[in-house]
Amino acid sequence: MRHAATLATAGLILAGTFACSHRPPVQTVAVPPLIDLKQHEMIGVVEFGSTSDGKLGPLATRRFTQWARHDQGLVRIVDLGSKKRAMSSVGRDRWDPETFKALGQQREVKTLLVGELKISNIRPDIKVLASLSSGQVSAQVDAVLEVQLIETATGASIWSSSAAGTRSVGHVSMFSGRRFSFDADDPDRAYGELVDSLVEQATRDFRISWEQR
Repeated sequence: MRHAATLATAGLILAGTFACSHRPPVQTVAVPPLIDLKQHEMIGVVEFGSTSDGKLGPLATRRFTQWARHDQGLVRIVDLGSKKRAMSSVGRDRWDPETFKALGQQREVKTLLVGELKISNIRPDIKVLASLSSGQVSAQVDAVLEVQLIETATGASIWSSSAAGTRSVGHVSMFSGRRFSFDADDPDRAYGELVDSLVEQATRDFRISWEQR
């Protein structure tokens, strides 16, 4: 009996091992982007606005378009400049559906990419003397990037995303009255880490992802 039990146990172990060896291996597969930008060509990019003075808006615009197009192949994009410049180009003074339609007709764009970088709760890393009227410091800042795609024919928002983060940035100009400006000569170096962290979050729908199956 003991011998038979031993043989039965060994058989179960072998059967389990055989079954495991024939399970299909786990594979990591690429998942296409949720949003196909080719379907929204041509795309007019409006320079992102910013609640702070300086070069944060242009840097965020450039980085966003780079990250968004990375896994999309060739996507036709038209630079429309700042919101003010875009409105002026079609003789409008309001950012509304009529302006979107005019831009679509004049610049032959089907979709607008617009965004805004909001900076708040700026915490300088050094104490600035009360007698100092201005100075350049490093600071911890809270930032939120909000982006959307707008259909020019209807003015409808067809996609939106937001991202938030906190980072230490350099070359923050501080003026009397607690006014700040982000205007470094090298914005990539001063603010690049902050902007990249926001853009990486906000462009996920445009990029390939990976999952195990």
